[in-house]
Amino acid sequence: WMWCVPHPKKPNYTLVLLDTEGLGDVQKGDNQNDSWIFALAILLSSTFVYNSMGTINQQAMDQLHYVTELTEKIRAKSSRNANEVEDSADFVSFFPDFVWTLRDFSLELAVDGQPISADEYLQNSLKLKQGTSPKDKNFNLPRLCIRKFFPKKKCFIFDRPTHRKKLGQLETMNDDELDPEFVQQAADFCSYIFSKSKVKTLSGGIQVNGPRLETLVMTYINAISSGDLPCMENAVLALAQIENSAAVQKAMAHYDQQMAEKVQLPTETLQELLDLHMASEKEAIEVFMKNSFKDVDHLFQKELAAQLEKRRDDYYKENMKASSDRCSALLKDIFHSLEEDIKQGVYSKSGGYHLLIQTMQELKKKYLQEPRKGIQSEEVLQTYLRSKESVIDAILQTDQTLTEKEKEIEVQRVKGESAEAAAKMLEEMQKKNQQMMEEKEKSYQEHVKQLTEKMEQERAQLMAEQERALSLKLQ
Repeated sequence: WMWCVPHPKKPNYTLVLLDTEGLGDVQKGDNQNDSWIFALAILLSSTFVYNSMGTINQQAMDQLHYVTELTEKIRAKSSRNANEVEDSADFVSFFPDFVWTLRDFSLELAVDGQPISADEYLQNSLKLKQGTSPKDKNFNLPRLCIRKFFPKKKCFIFDRPTHRKKLGQLETMNDDELDPEFVQQAADFCSYIFSKSKVKTLSGGIQVNGPRLETLVMTYINAISSGDLPCMENAVLALAQIENSAAVQKAMAHYDQQMAEKVQLPTETLQELLDLHMASEKEAIEVFMKNSFKDVDHLFQKELAAQLEKRRDDYYKENMKASSDRCSALLKDIFHSLEEDIKQGVYSKSGGYHLLIQTMQELKKKYLQEPRKGIQSEEVLQTYLRSKESVIDAILQTDQTLTEKEKEIEVQRVKGESAEAAAKMLEEMQKKNQQMMEEKEKSYQEHVKQLTEKMEQERAQLMAEQERALSLKLQ
């Protein structure tokens, strides 16, 4: 069973207690069932408490025979050669600390008349016999497994809590009715667990929280149910698939929030939009890096990059449309009176052409002075002016105050302005394309930069894990 309570010493942490009650009970299972429960307890816990009665003797060691079967029940790596034996260091990296608690302990803690601690008593009990006989091997095997697999070992002893006749009333007794020595021993044990027991951490420094614990349990149970062995590497990869997918979503949600808060369309320039995108993208990548791990072949980071690029392109299109809509509305409002005058024939008279050109220049100036028209300002204006070319030309041709030569000069001037405007728009389009290409390169470099930093951190962490495993193995 599992019991989750707020951690009494660490705010915002949960203490998860797993109990394998029933090991060895023939009514609750068989040896295989017990071995699997034992293996699951090892895989899921950060501190493994082995609770037994009396002293550490061969009978107690024999009852701990499950530890000798762990390599047959658990795999550290998903793929290895058929003849390859997994290194104990592979297990040390994710095995829990080992705490042996001895209830109703009656011996004096002493060696050769000298007092020793409970931890020293455990170390002495784990000493190996020199010899190769079957009896020696049976004696050494469980001790050797405990020494090799568990990175840290601790021992606590407990006196009998009360008089033998009152043992059946323990549930209803207060602490002051119990043996004071037992109460102090229990307090010391709890203090150690609360202060020294670490967060369950998988290979790669991945700390287990509630959702991760659920994923691990289901991954291990499914492996056992399918006849396979629970594998730490596979469990971490399954966990990574779920969490990396969530990390992409979390990063995109952060990007969307930042852009929604900062961007006001249309932006005055394309660079303004790209700068806001770059700042939000950088933060989104940071969110992804913080929440992702074991991203094999960087598939999820590539997915994030693709989604961010699509968001940028969508914002670009929205920005273009917002600019076009605003500029079209402005032109309609500013040139409304001119169009009405044209319909009324105000300019269809002698001297009307120059009056028309003068009026249009004034209206263009008014239009250009309007703020936040966006990146389509010039293009929308030129499109509008081109739509009026036939009307303007008609007024030019009917103006009696102009000579044919003057009309020809005016036609050439209008064509020149139109060609100049077209060249300017082409230049602007090329500039936009160049800015988008530069932005794409910046985005790529930001992904590489943050990935490199994370890989360096993971490499340092892996080396620290390997050094720790090696030092424990050498002990």
